[in-house]
Amino acid sequence: MALLWPFNKLPALNSAVSLLVGSDEGLQRQLAEAMLREKKDFRISIHLATSLPLPSERDHLRPRIDLIVFMIDIKNKYSLKNVEASLAHVDASFFLGKVCFLVTGVGRVNYCSIDMNAIWKLGEVYCSPVLFCELELEGIRVATAQRLLRMLRICAGHVPGVSSLSFGSLMRSSADD
Repeated sequence: MALLWPFNKLPALNSAVSLLVGSDEGLQRQLAEAMLREKKDFRISIHLATSLPLPSERDHLRPRIDLIVFMIDIKNKYSLKNVEASLAHVDASFFLGKVCFLVTGVGRVNYCSIDMNAIWKLGEVYCSPVLFCELELEGIRVATAQRLLRMLRICAGHVPGVSSLSFGSLMRSSADD
C-alpha cells in the first residue's frame, strides 16, 4: 500500500497535476474534460482513480500531485465509503490545503442516500473544503471546473503570495460565517 505524499517529488515548471478520486468514472471524465477545455496560463494534467492506493509499480513515473479532489455522489452510499477508505492512503500533509471534497448530485436531494452531516464532518475532520455541485448540468460543470482550476493554480504555487495552506484556511473561515 503506497501512501501519497505531496512533496516527495519536484514540481514541474509552469504545470500542475490534479487527481480526481471517485466511484463515478463518467462524471470524473466529464469534469476532467471541462477543466481541460478552460483557458489557463499553465499546463495541467488530470489523473483519474476510482479509489486509492494507486498502483505502486508506476510510482516512479507519476508526477507530483498538487491537488486531490475526492468526489462523493450524494445518491450513492458506496461513494462515501470509497472516499473514506481512500483517505487512509493519503499522507496527513496533503490536508494542509491540497485536498477538497466535491459532492455531486445535490440537485436531487430527494434521492439522497448519504447523511449530509457525515459529509460536513468529513470536511471538518480533514480540515478540507467541501464543494457542492450538480455535474450533470453543463453550466454548473463549467463553473465547478473553473473553481477547481483556481484552486489547482494556488496549490501548485502559481499565485504569488498565496499558499495552499492560507487558501484552505480562507475557504474554511468563509464557510463558517
